[in-house]
Order: sequence, then structure tokens, then C-alpha cells
Amino acid sequence: MIRQDFLETAAVATTLLGVPAVGRAWDQSSALREFRIRGLAGHLASQVTVVAAVLDSPPPATPPISLLDHYGRSTWTDGDIRSDLNTGIREAGEQTAAVGHTALHEQTAAALADLRGRLPAQPPDRAVALPFGPWALTLDDFLATRMLEIAVHCDDLAVSLGIPTPALPRSASDTVLALLCRWSAARHGDTALLRALARAERAPATITAL
Repeated sequence: MIRQDFLETAAVATTLLGVPAVGRAWDQSSALREFRIRGLAGHLASQVTVVAAVLDSPPPATPPISLLDHYGRSTWTDGDIRSDLNTGIREAGEQTAAVGHTALHEQTAAALADLRGRLPAQPPDRAVALPFGPWALTLDDFLATRMLEIAVHCDDLAVSLGIPTPALPRSASDTVLALLCRWSAARHGDTALLRALARAERAPATITAL
């Protein structure tokens, strides 16, 4: 199910990237600080194209870790948008988008078409080495992380363009929201998350996972 959900989620991102408004706003600032529309589009596209690169990489040398361990080790979540890592993420988005709007959309669509054939054939227990961390995840957990990225950045891009945020398939949304809740609870505690969702009068100032 997670693999089909990823493919459907990637299709939503690919469709959004092809919207003419993306090209018209290419050099403008986005809703994300320090990100231009083109860099954000490049970053969104890479959530699809990176999967093929990961499938092509050698097997990991270490066993896969859990998703919460993965996010616990990820320093890009520290909130410092000018850190070397976050600056590198923005620069990578710009580099990916350097081909231009039309070519970026075509590349993403081609990657998605390739993955439609490759993903279902992967072993159920496939583990993958990550291109951005010296550890491994199961393929399905890695796809869940990409779905989260796609969901968040589709919203970022749509808001930047002043258009409705595209809906994800229900099952994919359930995966993303469950992952965000687990991550939020790991950062702020179960009680904080409970109060934020059920008791506005006792809700903490933030329960953001990111």
C-alpha cells in the first residue's frame, strides 16, 4: 500500500509542478523564507527523482533504523534556516531547477513513470542507504519520508502561487499525518499533542514536528 500511495502522491506533485503559474512565478520569492519559487520547485521535484537514485545505490552496510530515530538524527529540523545544511538544501533545489520549468516538470514525470515500473518489483524487506545521512531505512519508511516532504512542499508551493493546495489520496494523507503526530509527540510529549488536539484552553504554544 505504501508504495502505491507514494506513486499517487508523487503524481500529485508532478501535476502541480506542471502548472503554468509555476513558470510565471519562477524567479519570485516563495512562502518559505530564503526559497525562491524555482528553488522550492526543484526541492519538490527531488522528492520524486531521489527515489530512483536510492534504488540504484548499493545495499546499506548497516541495518535500517526507525523513522523516529531517523528524524531524531536529522539536524535540518533545528529551525536554523541559515545553517550549512539548510543552506545546502536550498542551493540543491536551485541547482535542480536550473534546467528551467518545462524541463524540470518533464524530468519529474519521467522519473515517476520509471518508478511505476520499478517500485512494485522491490522486495518487501528492501533496505536503502540514504543520500543525506550515514544510516539506512527500509524502502517503505523512506517512501513515507518522501510523502511527508511532498505533502508539506506541495502546500508551500500552492500557497506561494495563491492556488488551492492539491489533495492527496486519503491513505497517503493518513500516513503523513500519523507520521507528523508521532514525530510531534516525540519532540513535545504525548500530553502536549493531546492538549493541542483536544483542549484548546490548555494547548501549548506549538506542537510542530518540523
